[in-house]
Parts: sequence; C-alpha cells; structure tokens
Amino acid sequence: MMLQALEYLGVISPKPVTPSTPHTATVVAHPVVTDLTVRIFSPPDSPSTCELDPRIWHRIEKDLHLYASHQSAWLYVALANEEKLAPEDLVVVDIRVGEPPPNTSPDCAWESRHGGIWVRRRSKSSCKIDQAVTGMDVLFGIDAVDPRPQWALMQSPLQLNTRQDVPVARLSVLHGRAKPRSDTRPTLRVRADGTFKIVQISDTHMVTGVGVCKDAIDADGRNLPESEADPLTVDFIGKVLDAERPDLVVFTGDQLHHGIRDSQSALFKVVAPVIERSIPFAAVFGNHDSEGDHALSRTAQMSILQNLPFSLCEPGLEQVDGIGNFYLQVLAPAPSRLALATLYLLDSHGEIPSRVFSSGYDHIKQSQIEWFLKASQAQRSAREKNNDLSIAFLHIPLPEFKDRRLVVRGGRRREPTEGPSCNSHFYDALVKERISALGCGHDHVNDFCALLPQEYGDNPPLAGPWLCYGGGSGFGGYCSYGKSRFHRRTRTWQFDTNARSLKTWKRVEYASDRVDELVLVKGGAVVNDLGEEGDGRSCAVS
Repeated sequence: MMLQALEYLGVISPKPVTPSTPHTATVVAHPVVTDLTVRIFSPPDSPSTCELDPRIWHRIEKDLHLYASHQSAWLYVALANEEKLAPEDLVVVDIRVGEPPPNTSPDCAWESRHGGIWVRRRSKSSCKIDQAVTGMDVLFGIDAVDPRPQWALMQSPLQLNTRQDVPVARLSVLHGRAKPRSDTRPTLRVRADGTFKIVQISDTHMVTGVGVCKDAIDADGRNLPESEADPLTVDFIGKVLDAERPDLVVFTGDQLHHGIRDSQSALFKVVAPVIERSIPFAAVFGNHDSEGDHALSRTAQMSILQNLPFSLCEPGLEQVDGIGNFYLQVLAPAPSRLALATLYLLDSHGEIPSRVFSSGYDHIKQSQIEWFLKASQAQRSAREKNNDLSIAFLHIPLPEFKDRRLVVRGGRRREPTEGPSCNSHFYDALVKERISALGCGHDHVNDFCALLPQEYGDNPPLAGPWLCYGGGSGFGGYCSYGKSRFHRRTRTWQFDTNARSLKTWKRVEYASDRVDELVLVKGGAVVNDLGEEGDGRSCAVS
C-alpha cells in the first residue's frame, strides 16, 4: 500500500519498489514531516541506492516524470514521531511551489528545495500540531483533485524537466491530524415516501491528465473535433447527479482507462463529484481498472476507495474470488433496522491472460456464486415477508445478455455483447433467488433492458431478473460503433417499497428529461406483459 493511502489511515508505511529497496515498509506513529526533497536518478543509478537514511526518509512511490523519461524523479519525505521530537527539533509548517515567497518572519525563513519547492520550518515548541505538515502526496494533471478531508492540493506544479505531454506533478499537503474515518458508514434508508434512488455510472475511463475524447457529438448528432475527455466526463456526471439527487451512486466498472500512469489521480476524479455532493457510493471493478504496468492493483484501489468520505465500498471475503464482492441493504426509515431492498455487487474480473491471442473474458467463479447464494438465502425469510426488492451489479455482462431469445424493452443493442465464453450459470442463481434486476456496463453503446424466456416452447413466459446495460458515461472511452456515434449516458434505478415496484430510466447527454422510463417490477412481481410501460417497442435481438 502506498504512503499516502496509509497516511490517510493514520499509518505511514511506504511500499518498496523491490524487495531489495532500502526504503522498506516502516511504521511511524503520530508522524510529522520534518523535511522533504526531490531526488533525480539517471541510468544506471537506481532509486533503491538513494543515500538518504530509510529510517527517516520515505519515498512516495510515484515517478514524478510518470515513467516517461530516461530519468526518474522521486519525492522523499522525512518523517518523525511527534512524541519523540525534542522541543528544538524543526518541523515543516508550510510548503509553497514556484516563485520564492517573501520572508515575513526572520525566525522562520523559507528554504529552497529542488523542483521549485519552498518549505518553512519551525521548532516543535513554537507550533501546534494543527500547524504542522503531517502528510504529503503527489497527484498528476492540471485537472487533478483531492477529495480527502483536510488535504490541500497545490495549484502550482512542481518545476521539473518533464515532457510537455506528461501530466504535471502537484503536491497535496495535510496539515494536522486527519480526522479518523467514522466507524459507522453511511446508512442507506428509503425516503419518507418509501422511495430510494440509485444512479449507476459505468465506464468513465478516467486517465492521468485530461485525456482525449475522439468521438463526441453535439446535441444534433454532428461530429465534434477531438477534445479533452475527463473534464467532459466530470461535467456530465455532475449534471446527472444534480438532476437526479440520488440516495446512492454505484460505479459499475472501468472507472479507469487501461495503461494509465497514476491510478490514484484518476480514481479521485471519478468519485470527487459524488463526494462533493455528500452522496454515498459503492463500486465494482471492470476489466480495465487494474490493467497496465503502473496501474494499482484492485486491492490497493479498494483500500483508497474504502477510506474516502461517503464510501460504502468493501473488499469482500478473502476466500471468495475477486475484490469487491459485497452487498448493501436499504433500510426502512429510522430508527427501523428492517431491510427493504438489497444490492449485491460482484467482481466480474477481466480478460483471460494469453500471450498468443485474445482468449476472452473470465467468468463469475463458483466461490462467488456460493457466497451470493449464502448471503441471499440468509435474508430470504425477511425478503419474502417484507417483499424485499433486489438488484445485482457487475461490470462484464453475463452470457445471457447475448442469448438470441432475449426480449428487449427500452434502449438498444448497438454492438455485440462481449462477455465470458464460459457460462458458470450465475444467472440461474439470480433466478433462484428472485433478484429483480442485474445492471452491468462494459459494452458502452448498449443501453437496453431485457428479459429472457423462462423455458423453451412456442410462447414461453418471460422471467426475471431484468438484464440491463448502464451505457457508457466516460468521454475517454469509446461511444461509437462502426461509423455511428452516440451520446454518453447513465442509468437510474428507483425503488418504491410502498408500491413494491422498481423503475428505471436513463439520463442522456443533452436530453433534459428522462429517457426510456420502464417499469421493471410492479406489486412485487416482474413485469412481463409486452404492453407494459416502457418505450413502446420490443424486439428480439441476436
């Protein structure tokens, strides 16, 4: 785990680059920053041979050149235990980047450091802990944000000899002790009228830096020139959240593009609009989130997500395959602890590694199916008694999404379904447990909801769960197929626990109203009459 992620937890323990690195994991209780510096290395020099004392100096594991130069540059932070410092020992109380600040106090002059960094230090006896710098981090890009409470991201980038096409490095600073995250996570409850609204955001495909959008169109469908992608995505997400004012946001994978150079910077941009609006959120991973030589693992990304405000993310049980298999319950109004709806989130993994050819996508594992069945059956008696509604979320669609018998009601299939070739029959488990709907992402320009016939025959009845695509919301990911381009979109789900119903609709770029509103569950039963509410059109797909 990285220095900055652990500092947020109140622990400093930087991750070594290699087992032989002298800057190995070290825990510093009650840390305070006493100094910082930037070190530049050129081949054949190695950061692991840095002359700085690893008992004091801790490297933030991010190359400031973002691995795009023959040189590497690293920020080193000197940390000490506040309780072990002598009264005359110096601690950092202020940091600036850029032009030298004016010296306003002769006993606390600005000191120059490499990279255009200026620091001011004072003796421990002359400052309080809330004045001292206790955490340091590096984020990248002019569009970077830091949604962590009490962290301040500097506007001026470090002054480094970095290529112009490389996102700039910016310091983020924590003064004082970060308030520990409350042991009580946000509690999900239906509103006074019995409703509960979820916005599903899929395939944001954020990168380090602003990225490039290659297939945007205007309100009339005319092609637009290439533009910066991530600012458009952030703006679109913000508009959807302001229009819907949901009770929960669920990110359904590919939050990050593949092969990006700093996962944390990109991940912060994804969740910042949600945190700014104080909306609880949860997330599952997609196939691209942890792809690339410098990408953080799913475990590291989950650790970052878990410790952000309003997060309901969980890594799940170790004995279950994947990272992020968990469920959330939506309770009746306070003070009741009665669960009225359940949301299941599962890791759908990624591509199967192959050195020869693309071997397709991995499938939901048996351990995940067994976990889901056990979790669902543990709540079955309460669900049957209280007509519990339920939705499952994952990234990669199940094989049933491409079944030739599938009947679509609302939205369109605009590209072939890409999913696992091996069917582990998780869909059968969803049917058995009477799950209302399954929401996925992955295929960006598909945005339909559909039902699968329950059995073979001339006129087989349709059965749940509903299979629904979220549609692509990110301008850094594709939103075209063939020569046709499409608008970005998100999906909204709304429970009405009084009416025992579930509705869904989409928010589409440039559209002021809901699109393709559809009743999925009515009176506790899956709606399967072709004449029910929707967009008025049904069709078989292949």
